Amino acid sequence: MKNKTSPSHYKFPNSVQVIDITQHLDFLCGNVVKYAARAGRKPGESRLDDLSKARWYIDLAIENAKRESKN
Repeated sequence: MKNKTSPSHYKFPNSVQVIDITQHLDFLCGNVVKYAARAGRKPGESRLDDLSKARWYIDLAIENAKRESKN
């Protein structure tokens, strides 16, 4: 049975898990890291799909930062 709390596509050989990093980030940046880290590793998801998702989140984070800097 697969472990749903730490699936293999979020684990790396040196025992680092994506959650170890993303728990210290805001939601948008955490998702950028999540999708970039698993790109090409999750069954049924292509590398391009995951990289596109990461880009969508980074673009949103950039737009939010631009709005915040104007205030």
